[in-house]
Amino acid sequence: MTRQAKESHAADLPTTAEAWLARLHSPARSSVDEDAFERWRGADPEHAAAYAEVEYLHRNAGLLAADPLLRAAARAARRDLARRPQARPQRGWRLAAGLAAALLVAVGVGWMVRDGAPVERTYATQVGLPQAITLADGTRVQLDAQSSLVTRFGPRQREVILRNGRAQFAVAADPERPFLVRVDGSLIRDVGTTFQVDRSAQGTTVGLLEGRVAVSHAGSAGAPAWSSELAPAQQLHIDTDGRPAAVTALDLVQAQAWPRGQLDFSERRLDHLLESMNRYSTTQLRLGDPSLAALKVSGSFHAGDQQALAKALAQGWRLRVQRTGPDELTLLPAAAAR
Repeated sequence: MTRQAKESHAADLPTTAEAWLARLHSPARSSVDEDAFERWRGADPEHAAAYAEVEYLHRNAGLLAADPLLRAAARAARRDLARRPQARPQRGWRLAAGLAAALLVAVGVGWMVRDGAPVERTYATQVGLPQAITLADGTRVQLDAQSSLVTRFGPRQREVILRNGRAQFAVAADPERPFLVRVDGSLIRDVGTTFQVDRSAQGTTVGLLEGRVAVSHAGSAGAPAWSSELAPAQQLHIDTDGRPAAVTALDLVQAQAWPRGQLDFSERRLDHLLESMNRYSTTQLRLGDPSLAALKVSGSFHAGDQQALAKALAQGWRLRVQRTGPDELTLLPAAAAR
């Protein structure tokens, strides 16, 4: 692509989440568009959250295909587009963006105006520090890096679906509407409290800082139904099949540190430690030798400070650090590095 063509393409890039959704679903989508989209989404946490929300609405729009409000909005959008001057072919995605925006707005309004239906909203974070969020009911959430959740607040209950990552909830009191968090098949029911939920490839962990929570599972092919209640400073791990482990003590120092952007580790496996730290930085730490995975590490590190962690591992655990890419540092046993 020539310089002039690149400048023309840059000037034509979308600036809203709705327009990007239409652009990426257009037949004219290209790898240049995809790269530009990733730069736009990574430039601001609000961009990532906005796109996650419109994408979620887009996927669920089919559920309301017969809704009168949605159908009327779509017809109005088509009439509006038909009255506009004929667009050039290379600008066709803009027409799709207008229609997509109309549909998304209609879906959102439809959920809000239906009697008794919950209002939905999506929150998402990218690489970086945890983000503080205040939900519509006043509940305060610390959403960890690379995490996302959906809220469904209605007149009878408040429901949160944690899609991935980790979040801390300081729940606002509302005797008329219980506060529920769903993760896969598990349900966490709050009784006025502060608690954390961590969803990872190994399962879900619920930790209670104060108050009281009830954790339950409706049952599945891999596990029978069960329920458990946590007291402050307790945690419960649930595996990917829905089976609970024994209730154990919660490491309060570690639990209270990550919402502040500080990570405290006590005898943590090195591979698990790197998985946690890599969440906060575009610079990724890798293991150059599988035998290092089980190495136990303790310490306190600022989230995202990969250089400080690499230096500490080199000094305290006799590891060697090699830069193996622009955004990659590889850890090796000192004797193996040359």
